[in-house]
Amino acid sequence: MRSPISIIILTFNEEKNIEACLNSVCDWVDEIFIVDSFSTDKTLEIAKKYTDKISQHKFENQAKQLNWALETLPLKTEWLLRIDADERVLPELKEELIAKLPKVKETVNGIYFKRRVYHWGKWIKHGGYYPTWLLRIWRHKKAYCEDRLVDEHMKLVDGDVEFLKNDIYEENKKPLTSWTGKHNSYATREAIETLSLKYNLSKSQSVQGNLSGTQVQKRRYVKENLYSTAPLFFRVGIYFIYRYIFKLGFLDGKEGLIFHFLQGFWYRFLVDAKIYEIERKAKESGKDIKTIIQELHNIIL
Repeated sequence: MRSPISIIILTFNEEKNIEACLNSVCDWVDEIFIVDSFSTDKTLEIAKKYTDKISQHKFENQAKQLNWALETLPLKTEWLLRIDADERVLPELKEELIAKLPKVKETVNGIYFKRRVYHWGKWIKHGGYYPTWLLRIWRHKKAYCEDRLVDEHMKLVDGDVEFLKNDIYEENKKPLTSWTGKHNSYATREAIETLSLKYNLSKSQSVQGNLSGTQVQKRRYVKENLYSTAPLFFRVGIYFIYRYIFKLGFLDGKEGLIFHFLQGFWYRFLVDAKIYEIERKAKESGKDIKTIIQELHNIIL
């Protein structure tokens, strides 16, 4: 039985991940759409075995790419599901979706499920990393991706939400060098996003931080009102200690140590270093922050 769902997957050089992703959805959804950023590996060769609905579009950031897909693709189903190329829909989530989707109330326009992240075969259960709730299923034209350079989430236009019991699975099969390269790019964008908030450089319709709201809203409130106001670099150490010690990240073993250190310390330190670099160059040159960002990273705010 197929569900009235269209899958949207954004890809770039995902030959190590894409087949497992497509295998997890190909036999029960109506349509699969691939939006590729001009891959140079076997990503499209593999994807063509599962779908002929493949588009290519120049990549700026995740939000713009996904919103382009929502505005451009010939989406005909009632429901849309966005998954990343390194994610798989677990069988129990598939069965839950098939059973529950026809019974969802008309007032419900969005559906949340949890994500399990695996690193080198180890489920990262601790450090505040699980459960992470994601709004990844929504009625067509009832949600859009918030306009952010990084850490983007779907935002409902209106309506209620429901929460599923089962999980989506994420494990990136690319080598560590690929992971660090990708997160170097993320760090640049997050540094710019942080400076944009600090200096009020851009106006975006983002999900607003709210301590009494969803998990995303709570985390965003803490990040924008507590973490972002703490001193550069010092806050990185405090965050890592909180995550690895107080949130029990050490229980995730050696693989967890690598993951929590790289994602919770190295990455956050790199973000702060890029913030420091931009502000320092602005001060030394007498130029404004926007100009320095454009000179260093070719990003126009």
